Amino acid sequence: MVPEVSLSVVTLRIAPEVDAALTDGRAVVALESTIFSELGLPTPSNRLALDQCLAAVTAGGAVPALTAVIEGQPTVGASEPDLICGPARKVAARELGVAVGQQWSYGATTVSASVTLAAAAGIEVFATGGIGGVHRGWSETGDISADLEALARWPVVTVSAGAKVFLDLPATLEHLETGGVPVLGWRCDDFPAFHARSSGLASPHRVESATEVAAIARAHWELGGGGVLVVAPVPESDALDPDRIEQAVERALLESAAAGVTGAAVTPAVLGALADATEGDSVPTNLALAANNAGIAAEIAVALAASARPND
Repeated sequence: MVPEVSLSVVTLRIAPEVDAALTDGRAVVALESTIFSELGLPTPSNRLALDQCLAAVTAGGAVPALTAVIEGQPTVGASEPDLICGPARKVAARELGVAVGQQWSYGATTVSASVTLAAAAGIEVFATGGIGGVHRGWSETGDISADLEALARWPVVTVSAGAKVFLDLPATLEHLETGGVPVLGWRCDDFPAFHARSSGLASPHRVESATEVAAIARAHWELGGGGVLVVAPVPESDALDPDRIEQAVERALLESAAAGVTGAAVTPAVLGALADATEGDSVPTNLALAANNAGIAAEIAVALAASARPND
């Protein structure tokens, strides 16, 4: 029987293996589903990314908990790969209630929705590719991702390869500071830029180990803080040249603007254009950074689980 947690009106469906791990105080890592759906990486790379991320979490000693809305029910620990990697409707935090109320057959969760569901289930760590943030031209459009508010609100450690490269990264870091989100560079001094190892911006703080992250997170939460963001550079062998990426981003943004693409549709449009502009090179980089983040998240989840147990 699949465990369910009643949230007054909403019933949160939690997979048995996830529920058992949480009950036993073992490490769990939440994952989004948008990246694995047809809204994210192209087929069959999306299925490969799912397999690699699940394997990375498991190899790191944690239980993966894939989030989604399935048949109108928010789910933590989804295990239907054919569904997850297929057509989907995008679910950010604001769409969670809509997806439940309208009984969407499959809603693929973004960062903001995944962090929300992770917190509701009691999961302390979440892994993704890159977070959303403040979009270029935001002073005119007001386009700021809901990811930033969710990161600030919920007490969850998010592991990502920085923010998506086509964003206004200085403004994104400023917004994270305003929200009180500690940004920790995983064994790096620079804030990563998704496909590139450095954005040219300094990471506010550097950490060397999962134990260090766990200590910071526990202190932050005890003092009333929300989320913690750990940023890990894509492995060097898989990184793309920053200048090449910036040129591709500029072209992709111009093409999206010319096509009238706005709001939530910008991210998939630009990522698709980036894949075309880099002759597909950005796709293996996406796979590498997602799996790398999942492995790091597992390390942190194990350290947090250990820190929650009383000393022997």
